[in-house]
Amino acid sequence: MSRRRLEERVWVAPRQVRPADVPALAAEGIRILVNNRPDGEEPGQPSAAEIAEAAAEAGLAYRHIPVAGGFSPAQAEAMAEALDQGPALLFCRTGTRSTYLWALARSRGGEDPQALTSRAAAAGYDLAPILPLLSR
Repeated sequence: MSRRRLEERVWVAPRQVRPADVPALAAEGIRILVNNRPDGEEPGQPSAAEIAEAAAEAGLAYRHIPVAGGFSPAQAEAMAEALDQGPALLFCRTGTRSTYLWALARSRGGEDPQALTSRAAAAGYDLAPILPLLSR
C-alpha cells in the first residue's frame, strides 16, 4: 500500500485503508493505525470496527479519531497520544484530514508551523487552510 512520510515514524495513506491491507502494513513495521474517517462517509467504505478487528488480528494498535466539519482540541490530543505509539500510519479518504490533524497535534506540542508545513508539502499536502490554527 502506498504511503507518504510525514516524519521518521509517521506516514499518511493517500487512500482508505482496507482490512486486507493491514497484515502487510504490520509486516512493514507499522504499529498503530489511526483512522480519521467517520463511519458511513461513502458507500463501500469499511467500518471502523472492521479495520479495528483486522488491526487486532495483525497485532496492531488502532485509534478511531473521526474528523468531520472541523477539528477540536480533544482530537488533536488524541492524535498526539496515538503518534507516541508509532510507527504510525494515519488515514482518511485522501490523507488530507489526517495530515491536518497530525500538524495540529505536533503544533500543540511546540513544533514550528513552518517546519510542519514543509514536511506536509513534501508529502503532497498543503497546510495553508489550517495555518492560522497552528501555534508556536
